[in-house]
Amino acid sequence: MNKTELITAIANDTNLSKVDAARALDSALDHLSRALAGGDTVQLIGFGAFSVSDRPERTGRNPSTGEPMTIKASKAPKFTAGKALKDAVNAAPAA
Repeated sequence: MNKTELITAIANDTNLSKVDAARALDSALDHLSRALAGGDTVQLIGFGAFSVSDRPERTGRNPSTGEPMTIKASKAPKFTAGKALKDAVNAAPAA
């Protein structure tokens, strides 16, 4: 499912126009991104939690030359699925 298909599904489920559904989805994603950028955790009970994890500086290798190089410390978004989501995925028939 891509973003357009998700917008269509939201519009159908909520009787919103596709434009309104797109604005709602964009707003939700924007607020999620801003919360994570601010270091907050976003918990959606039954779905999961979005958080930020710190990656320390580490040594790696340049794949083309094999030379050792330093990979800078960074932050990465992380998602942890909730029990209801895990149960829904495991209950779904295999495709």
